[in-house]
Amino acid sequence: MSTKSLDHKLAILSDAAKYDASCASSGGQKRDSRDGKGLGSVTGAGICHAYAPDGRCISLLKILMTNFCIYDCAYCINRVSSNVERARFSPEEVVHLTLEFYRRNYIEGLFLSSGIIRSPDDTMTDMVRIARSLRQEHHFRGYIHLKTIPDADPKLIEEAGLYADRLSINVELPTDRAVKDYAPEKSPDQIRRAMADVRVLKEAQKDKSHTGKRPPKFAPAGQSTQMIVGADGANDATILQSSTRLYSSYKLKRVYYSAFSPIPDASKVLPLVKPPLIREHRLYQADWLMRFYGFEVDEITANRNDGNLDLEIDPKLAWALANRTIFPVNVNTAVREVLLRVPGFGTKTVNRILTTRRHRTLRYDDLRRMGANLKNAKPFIHALDWSPRALTDTVDLRARFAPPPEQLSLF
Repeated sequence: MSTKSLDHKLAILSDAAKYDASCASSGGQKRDSRDGKGLGSVTGAGICHAYAPDGRCISLLKILMTNFCIYDCAYCINRVSSNVERARFSPEEVVHLTLEFYRRNYIEGLFLSSGIIRSPDDTMTDMVRIARSLRQEHHFRGYIHLKTIPDADPKLIEEAGLYADRLSINVELPTDRAVKDYAPEKSPDQIRRAMADVRVLKEAQKDKSHTGKRPPKFAPAGQSTQMIVGADGANDATILQSSTRLYSSYKLKRVYYSAFSPIPDASKVLPLVKPPLIREHRLYQADWLMRFYGFEVDEITANRNDGNLDLEIDPKLAWALANRTIFPVNVNTAVREVLLRVPGFGTKTVNRILTTRRHRTLRYDDLRRMGANLKNAKPFIHALDWSPRALTDTVDLRARFAPPPEQLSLF
């Protein structure tokens, strides 16, 4: 390993990090560097290239500290029994890369994960050392996301939260049984305890001391997690129920879904074919409906007997087609909760509707100007100059949104 150049290590360990999805930085606090004493001031979200809340596209250096690992998780390409080329950065090399990439304007932050080498405590100690060096020695004020190790000493995770904007602890799979079957060295109970510790530490920062001072900021962008989809046979209802429990129990910022990808020398217990990427997309859409639109898991997954989401149409439209009795709704009188259930209406559109209709009655073109997706919405709404009439109850309404495939001709 000592013969590998820094460029060679970077090629190996940046490629190995591509399986980590949970590295969005939405909600991070701005560390002001206008005083000239720091560098990398940024606020926002990013996984390699992503968008900040103010619309800026920002980027993170996304790497593993090492792809050596003492664990043998069946779904992981870096498991101890995997025949892959190994590499390892020293903490000083990660710090050097982060600063040099920033100075060249390639990145605005760091996402750091790692395989487990020697022990969870040793690995976590090195990751904390990297974050501490960036913050205290080099005054780096960019975004830092650390993928923490649940088996590490809680004191190390607590220290990590003082330097990182976000911490993430992967639950890996949606059920305890699946974790025990595919990652026997990992403990679902320990993962949950670590997530609970992060929640407690984050909530404690809100409490003022007897002098009126608040404790230091702890992971201001919160914590997130990631689940692998399609490795263990769990259906979408099971996955979304697990997400709901995680959101409510640990106040997570995000649950990320990563479609299983077959790996070299895979275990026989794993599927040979990866799930369609559209399934991952539908899970994100359903997750959004639960978090911002007031939907429950049972509502979203009730349309199919197998507990999976419809891959041909989005979950909100699928729900509307299965519950046509409440439609069409009048955009000039319906309450917010009902408007949020109209296909093609996002939260911003609903807010604009509620604000504008205080002053005048809304027409069809008004909705278009507000950003509504009227292709999806028009069978489900009334406006001053629009009525769907019998369109809402049309037998072939679904086919308007998901037409059957057709054989194309070359002539």
